[in-house]
Amino acid sequence: MANSEINEASLQSCLKELIDPVFQKPLSASGFLKGANVGEDGGVSIQIELPVPSYPLQSELSELIENAVRTAFPDCEGLKIEYSINIKGKNSGGRLGLNVKNVIAVGAGKGGVGKSTVAASLAFALKKYGARVGLVDADVYGPSIPHLVGTSEKPVAQEFQGKDGQTLTRIIPVEADGLKVMSMAFFVEPEQAVIWRGPMLHKAISQFLQDTEWGELDYLVIDMPPGTGDVSLTLSQLLDLAGAVVVCSPQQVALLDAVKAVQMFRQVKIPVLGIVENMSGDIFGRGGAQTKGEELQIPFLGEIPMNAEIREKSDVGNISQLVEADSESQACLLKVAENTAIEIARTLIENPIRPPLEIL
Repeated sequence: MANSEINEASLQSCLKELIDPVFQKPLSASGFLKGANVGEDGGVSIQIELPVPSYPLQSELSELIENAVRTAFPDCEGLKIEYSINIKGKNSGGRLGLNVKNVIAVGAGKGGVGKSTVAASLAFALKKYGARVGLVDADVYGPSIPHLVGTSEKPVAQEFQGKDGQTLTRIIPVEADGLKVMSMAFFVEPEQAVIWRGPMLHKAISQFLQDTEWGELDYLVIDMPPGTGDVSLTLSQLLDLAGAVVVCSPQQVALLDAVKAVQMFRQVKIPVLGIVENMSGDIFGRGGAQTKGEELQIPFLGEIPMNAEIREKSDVGNISQLVEADSESQACLLKVAENTAIEIARTLIENPIRPPLEIL
């Protein structure tokens, strides 16, 4: 029924129970609705704040808002919907003092499924959407991220003044196409093998995170070693991760190992954001990861096709170009990043972080 009296309160009432098409939550519950104003000329202005760098159904949301306002207030003179982005996060680096909203672990149950390629392309895709992103190569036994992103620079140490007045020495991460990167490969010769036990791994990962000057980041992507080893336990102890992305290829043997990776993350209390099917296509088949995700009750984040372009760009260190407009793989890679960000935000919307209770 139309409401003839239009003001801020009536607009808020009109819109607060509107269900957004991505998260399927009322605008009042998701926190999207930030303002509703009526101008002196009778025009209406609606302010919507989105929690992700890419919201895929913005036009549909705009249509829902316009229909609701026009139905309730048919005499409305004009309607303007203003969108802004405020990437939500778990403040994953809180324990280590990192100013990072979300730390994402990218893992796989076995090697050879393109996990590092997915981790690097995920980081570049999130950056393309406008997010501030860093990338950690935690695969200390086979660090390949520097090669994929095309850099051979070495990190440098720089002194900073701490809050207590003491001088701190911090590592400055290498930048590759605007992406902040840290890897074990920066500290060893290309042919040198890293032969370490668990405590040394723990110390190295801690230094990559705690002693590196990452600055303010929306997402820090961590390329994990394959399998179910010590690094996952280290990360679960150091950080409150936003979640893990599990990478697998479509064939059955890879899916069996992907199940182990999912169970590992669950066992160390790291939320599983979803599963990605890499190298999808004629050779290995297609659709296995989506089916396995449904069985495990985890989201399917998307598929990345097996094509020569991804291999060629990876081999020459130009993986950032895969998310550019002229890339055949762009749409698939951007969709994986978009879905990953949505699953992080969905977790926060459904389980909001509550401030600690102050005891007076």
